[in-house]
Amino acid sequence: MSKLSDYLEQQKIDARRVLLASKNVESLRPEDRETLAARKRHKKGDESAKEAAERPCRSGKPLTRPTLAKALRGDQLSKRSRQCVLRAVNAALAIKKKPEASAAEIF
Repeated sequence: MSKLSDYLEQQKIDARRVLLASKNVESLRPEDRETLAARKRHKKGDESAKEAAERPCRSGKPLTRPTLAKALRGDQLSKRSRQCVLRAVNAALAIKKKPEASAAEIF
């Protein structure tokens, strides 16, 4: 058992809920697509797109089942995967109106 699986068990959160929360948090929205298009235009030399290109956007890559399984087993994860898991767990906690978790608590 890993710290993540113990934490999810303690908070009474199912792993499937974490996957769904990740899909909701990470999926691209229209404003994210506009930001990505503005980045392309700015890269080609369009200075009017500079402001729109600086906004942060979502990754568009939700947490996958194999990555979550690795995290639950306690295997080593990349930094991007750890951040994705943390965002998904915090989104699942927000649904249950519980305080956010820190990376130290779940990894």
